Amino acid sequence: MKKPPLHVLVVDDEPLIRWSVTETLADLGLDVEQADCAASALQTITTTALPFDVIVLDLRLPDMRDLSLLATIRQLVPETPVVLMTAFGSPEILADARHLGVRGVLTKPFELEDLSRLVMEATNG
Repeated sequence: MKKPPLHVLVVDDEPLIRWSVTETLADLGLDVEQADCAASALQTITTTALPFDVIVLDLRLPDMRDLSLLATIRQLVPETPVVLMTAFGSPEILADARHLGVRGVLTKPFELEDLSRLVMEATNG
């Protein structure tokens, strides 16, 4: 029986970034869903029939501009790997994100190859 594709959630409020990340991951054969804000991300996480294998999360969203969404995701789905994207990664924020269990951090702008590598590493444990 064929293994289903990895299920990924991409959360970013910038349509072009969300599209390019989604297309890059879809080209790897992953099943990708999108959210453009914290509220839609939480709704998607809590209502999806198929759990996510990895979440690619922008740090700054219009309705949540800190690590509180990451903390909530950790509470809802503690085993799901999270890759954080940010253009505002101070050493303190990055240390706090790692404390909350992110599997990797992409500093914007980033290379799509780095995104692909981090997502695949995150899903392989």
